[in-house]
Amino acid sequence: MFKTIRLCKQHGVKAGAHPGLQDLFGFGRRKMEIDPKDMYAMVLYQVGALKAMLDAEGVELSHIKPHGELFFYMQRDKGIMRAVLEACATFKVPVYACQNPEQEAMCNEMGVPFQGEVYVDIDYSPEGRLVPFAQSHPVTPDLCHERAFGAAMKDSGKDINGDPFNFGFKGKPFSICLHSDSPTVLENAKLVRQAVDEANRKKFSSQKTNGHRL
Repeated sequence: MFKTIRLCKQHGVKAGAHPGLQDLFGFGRRKMEIDPKDMYAMVLYQVGALKAMLDAEGVELSHIKPHGELFFYMQRDKGIMRAVLEACATFKVPVYACQNPEQEAMCNEMGVPFQGEVYVDIDYSPEGRLVPFAQSHPVTPDLCHERAFGAAMKDSGKDINGDPFNFGFKGKPFSICLHSDSPTVLENAKLVRQAVDEANRKKFSSQKTNGHRL
């Protein structure tokens, strides 16, 4: 963790917490049943440990994003969602998640900033929900580019069957998720960066305010 924090500091990268289930062998992607009170303590413990290390290095905690099965557990169980968000509220930073009206409403209730996200290297179900990493189709860098560009330009994507759906950002900013253990992650990231730059040029380069380009 210290190594990553120092790399963030060296390269000017924001550092966020990625709390997950205590499933070391399964990389936090296997189901576990946890009492909401224990979940609250677990998230507080994990993020608190990172926050102390960030403070020691003079780096701010930027955001919190639940990892792997913890993310899906929150979508299935509103008691778990509340426990996680109550722990996150302690740190007063945005919580990242897929565009989810229920979670956004709960964040608003608790005063937790909500940051919607697009996932370009895993699939979406026909209902617009995320498909777990292990159950998603492999992606190419070009497909990641296509998905990022479509989200930025049209607020839309395609589900696992190839049918279109709307993300519902409605002009609000969103983040883009890439998984670091994807085999082509470096090329994925490069092409997604290109997609973001292309979309920004198309959407904003011709806009003017008081005769000046934005």
